[in-house]
Amino acid sequence: MAIKVITPGLSTTVQDLGRPGYYHLGFPEGGGMDRFATMVANLLVGNPEGAALLEATFMGPELEFTAPAVIAITGGELPPKLNGVEQPTWESFAVKAGDRLSFGFLKGGARAYIAVSGGIDVPVVLGSRSTYVLGALGGYQGRAIKAGDELPVGQGSGTPGRSLPVALRRPEATEIELRMLPGLYWHRITEVAGARFFEDVWKVAPEADRIGYRFRGGHPLEFVERVQPFGAGSDPSNIVDACYPYGSIQVPSGTEPIVLHRDAVSGGGYMMLGAVISADMDVIAQLQPHRPAQFVPVTLDQALAARADNGALFAAARAHLAG
Repeated sequence: MAIKVITPGLSTTVQDLGRPGYYHLGFPEGGGMDRFATMVANLLVGNPEGAALLEATFMGPELEFTAPAVIAITGGELPPKLNGVEQPTWESFAVKAGDRLSFGFLKGGARAYIAVSGGIDVPVVLGSRSTYVLGALGGYQGRAIKAGDELPVGQGSGTPGRSLPVALRRPEATEIELRMLPGLYWHRITEVAGARFFEDVWKVAPEADRIGYRFRGGHPLEFVERVQPFGAGSDPSNIVDACYPYGSIQVPSGTEPIVLHRDAVSGGGYMMLGAVISADMDVIAQLQPHRPAQFVPVTLDQALAARADNGALFAAARAHLAG
């Protein structure tokens, strides 16, 4: 079986749960930006939670199926239509040979996940089928899908009508608070600048993608004066090169914070104010441009508690869908 791509949407790529273990070689973990939506979409159609699926950003593709299958769409509220008839999200439904899947206008969130029973059967590269566009690696020919592509699908079976109740989904917050751990370079900014950073309301910039999310609208940072060390650049935010943790926050020139996401490079010469905690990275994946947000400092104990709560949500969803 194959899926024919009629139109690709704005940016649609093959993703799974990523390729951990290669960060020290410069390859990011990658994978679906919204891990919860990725996992649930696969479980809804009877796949392993790490199977390959499609991640569509802001605008959905139009796809034609060449054989019967079961599919599900999760993540952002991008209304699916089967042969022009709207279908539910977070619920599996059947398609027949010749059926076409399209999408309406985005109503909420930023990314939708399209799973098909059997999974997208592209080659495994470094342990994953995820697309790393910056490195032209994995996925379908190392790039976003295009019109005319035919995506191979593995053997699988799913059951239509399976759904995840609203109570087991991550609730969409009206006010976005991104919890972060201040990092090793926090001392590089003044006490006043640090207080303002947390007081300010920032807005997602249009430059928001799989590599990182840029934020605008807050006060520029004030740096503690120092003589730049040998090997660092002239920008006050420059350091001698360091590793970039997933979720780390850079502020080049002290003006616009950038939260590094799934496909970010693994190191470089900008200081990091800290890192957004893992429990909130799915939230960032669903933020649209111009959405206001605030950064909130937390302790390591609070970050670990949030990770445990997030894990409990994943476990509850797994248990429900396993039943």
